[in-house]
Amino acid sequence: MEALERSIAAIIGAAPALDDLETEGAAAVEGRPGLSGLSCSTRLVVRGSAATDTLLRTAVASVLSVPILTWALPGNVRRERPRLAFYQKLAEAADPQAAFPAPAADVPVTTLPAPRFAFRPPGGHVEMLRFDSPFAAINPAVRDSYAGFSENHTAWAQRWCHDDGPRPTLCVIHGFGASPYWLNSAFFNLPWLYGHGYDILLYVLPFHGERQPKSVPFSGWGLFAHGLAHLNEAIFQAVYDFRVFVDNLMAQGVEQVAVTGLSLGGYVAALLAEVDDRLALSIPNAPVVSIGPLIRQWFPANLLVAAGAQLARVGRDEFDQALAVHSPLTYKPLIAPERRMIIGGLADRLAPPEQSRMLWEHWGRCRLHWFPGNHVLHFNRGVYLEEMLAFMRGVGFGA
Repeated sequence: MEALERSIAAIIGAAPALDDLETEGAAAVEGRPGLSGLSCSTRLVVRGSAATDTLLRTAVASVLSVPILTWALPGNVRRERPRLAFYQKLAEAADPQAAFPAPAADVPVTTLPAPRFAFRPPGGHVEMLRFDSPFAAINPAVRDSYAGFSENHTAWAQRWCHDDGPRPTLCVIHGFGASPYWLNSAFFNLPWLYGHGYDILLYVLPFHGERQPKSVPFSGWGLFAHGLAHLNEAIFQAVYDFRVFVDNLMAQGVEQVAVTGLSLGGYVAALLAEVDDRLALSIPNAPVVSIGPLIRQWFPANLLVAAGAQLARVGRDEFDQALAVHSPLTYKPLIAPERRMIIGGLADRLAPPEQSRMLWEHWGRCRLHWFPGNHVLHFNRGVYLEEMLAFMRGVGFGA
């Protein structure tokens, strides 16, 4: 028992203090202003939002513990170590072409009518896009098991089009468990961006929304219910299927395609800037960028993951390296620095400010906007949306 406890402690490590911003002056860390550099009212917002986010993080981690339990059993986790070794080698190579091969050419994409209650854009229309994904797991050891999820074989997106288009298209990637189109439309104020002349594409991540069995408890369940190797392949597929939609947009005459995304969607949006040089710009919002260290802060799911890693005899470095295969910190960006922007929350405790700051450093200290809210409550969202619009126009996206 003592050996297990020591191993768990080594894997989960010590979580950073809740108010790590407290000790930093406004200029102490250029990428993340300290509380002392903020107004009194903003400090109160940050403190209150951070406390709320910590409770939310614990609740989300508790919910995630359920699907994690479905694979964190001795018989299952012992199969993980040889599988994870494959991803460790791939991460060490840091070759985006090996980890993220270009999708098959000319994948047929079907257009379907929009649901009855979908957004009705003035001067335009909404349509549903779908295709049978040709993606096959990169790791041969999980290729058959990963292919066994039939609903996930079909990729989905909702597209808002101007009738006089095609127009420059902003692609939006939702966060974990937050796949409803209406939710992302409201959160990102997409009708407002559509009104500024952009077409919109709302992309559904693997194992979310229509891509999951109806019997699962919540959207995103399958992302964590089948082990770390399957999680890795789901991220590979997220990039692969998105690029098929980009192929389709460009084949229809769209000349400019950009991407933004929240949380896990920000993770994929950042990755895409390092895999596909056709993107006009990338704007990760409250992004996750390093999953291994983040998991160690997510109690109680971190205990289950750590116990499973101990049973599989996977050390902390092995664990982090296996997940680094799809981290945006592993690869170099392909789009120019002036076409990258990061939005981060000072009170975020699900994807803490350190995650945004690591990406900011990796991306050559590109444009960065901090808002005073947490992962869900984006206070002053209107401010960063205005800045986001100015950024897009400033680099010639839709200008």
